[in-house]
Amino acid sequence: MAVLAKVKTFAAASAVLAVTAGGAYAAQCGNNAGGFEAWKADFAQEAAANGISGNALNALAKTTYATKTIYADRNQKSFKLSLDQFMAKRGGKTIASKGKTIKKQNAALFQSIEARYGVPAGPLIAIWGMETGFGGFLGNQHTLSAVATLAYDCRRSEYFTDQLYAALKLVQNGTLSPSAVGAAHGEIGQTQFLPVNVLKFGADGDGNGKIDMVRSKADALASTANFLRGHGWSAGGGYQPGQANFGALQGWNAASVYQQAIAIIGAEIDGN
Repeated sequence: MAVLAKVKTFAAASAVLAVTAGGAYAAQCGNNAGGFEAWKADFAQEAAANGISGNALNALAKTTYATKTIYADRNQKSFKLSLDQFMAKRGGKTIASKGKTIKKQNAALFQSIEARYGVPAGPLIAIWGMETGFGGFLGNQHTLSAVATLAYDCRRSEYFTDQLYAALKLVQNGTLSPSAVGAAHGEIGQTQFLPVNVLKFGADGDGNGKIDMVRSKADALASTANFLRGHGWSAGGGYQPGQANFGALQGWNAASVYQQAIAIIGAEIDGN
């Protein structure tokens, strides 16, 4: 999920404050690498006071300032394209064509997901294809470093502080490896969930008792269906602009070209 399009831009704040029973900790945000280590030390105290411990705190201590994440955050341009340009850039025709084959090859999985969540294969496959090329490329940035850097960065510190807490909880409960690698803004797995959404909507799609957004396509797709249901998807409803479930696609990504692309590709895959 492309973060610039998915969240409202928060005004730069001078500090992130957390008040706990043990006192108040102030982690000072910044706009370059200079203050990152000091911020991290302060944030670690705040996190410890809020129940983060052990391997999660150790993982936080090993994060580094993610220069490539900051560059990516400042240079997102895809969502300024027209729909036709966006579809061409993302390979919409290829995703639809390959998606039809994937639907047939995984018919039982998609039938199971639709029975459970009410979401048909088309939009799930469209999202999967656009986000990672069906799991072909999940990103190359250290996830915790990316999220910690954005929590420190003043531009959207509040939003990404929540994401960092979620990521640390995922490390603490064993869902996320401290060495995990993903997209530039800390998106995780085959359909690129931000950490908060893994906590809220992560689902065990393959029935092994674990949630693995990276190695299990079943978990990633079931989680995506659960996300859409959590954003208002109703079984049997249409998902084209103006139809009942288009709003759930808007919940996935706030960019209108992305929403329309999911609807177009999904309909082609589903044969609608």
